[in-house]
Amino acid sequence: MLRDLAERATTFLAGTFSGLFLSLGSTFSIASLLSALCIAIAFLLLNRRAGKKVVPYRVMWRALFPGWLRRPSFRADVWFLLLNLLASALLLGWTVVSARFISDVVGRTLTGTFGVFPKHGLHEFAARLIATLALFLAYELAYWVDHYLSHRIPVLWEFHKVHHTAEVLSPITNFRVHPVDSVIFYNFVSLFLGATGGVLTYLQLGRPFAIGGANAILVAFIFVTVHLQHSHVWIPITGPLGRVILSPAHHQIHHSENPIHYDTNYGGCLSFWDWVFGTLHMPQRRRERLVFGVGTRTPSDHSAVGCLIQPFLRAWERVRSTNQSCQTAEKR
Repeated sequence: MLRDLAERATTFLAGTFSGLFLSLGSTFSIASLLSALCIAIAFLLLNRRAGKKVVPYRVMWRALFPGWLRRPSFRADVWFLLLNLLASALLLGWTVVSARFISDVVGRTLTGTFGVFPKHGLHEFAARLIATLALFLAYELAYWVDHYLSHRIPVLWEFHKVHHTAEVLSPITNFRVHPVDSVIFYNFVSLFLGATGGVLTYLQLGRPFAIGGANAILVAFIFVTVHLQHSHVWIPITGPLGRVILSPAHHQIHHSENPIHYDTNYGGCLSFWDWVFGTLHMPQRRRERLVFGVGTRTPSDHSAVGCLIQPFLRAWERVRSTNQSCQTAEKR
């Protein structure tokens, strides 16, 4: 029995790591990480000082990896990566809202209300392209709404705050997420994608283009910008394009502990929804000196207790404080 259990555990871990590092549709594939590394090197070389033809290897290394291994923040990111890998299946199981269920309900409701939608006459490629873009925009809107509420609702902030206590940014920081924060995010994404999928099914627009099971547009952003958002490489997109695409510099501003940067740049791949809802903070072309974090620094910010247990305690204190305020207001 123990042998069988060990084999199942080994198979699960092998499948999880294989899916994460080898699948092109993964948010952390080796291919996308190498793509981000090449883009970062190219950007640093193209933006070196005039007259400098050669960049020493050590200078390039420090620019790409500025002392990560020595920082407790980075070490905490690593064990969060392992934790989220092991808990990913369990966290998805806590997704209350099923995207497929929502999609079926929306599709049946539209058909029952308006009847069967007539054939649209679009070429299959055009129909699938529309579906791909619609689902990508729905994902980005879900990302923005979840992110906005995680910052604006005090109880949710206590869990999301774990991500912002990172004092150095690396691609692994993307995994520095409290399980409660992840569950809430999965539910928002399921709700938005399910509703959009139901409309697309009713309109008979077909399946979206996918790479490794993921939306093709999202995968393209993962290869080009997403990994570099959690880095120290300042790559800004300004002007009109900066109101649509969220560059690495946009997201680095979001992690800044400077109060003027608070509650800005909530998007994942796009700055479009930030522009629409008035939360966009455009980066400057010149590198801005940023300090990452939440303003206060304690050793517990990077410990298991501080990252996993204390958010529950702080959230409970928030709830108690709100209840006491409501009771005091009622007595008046």
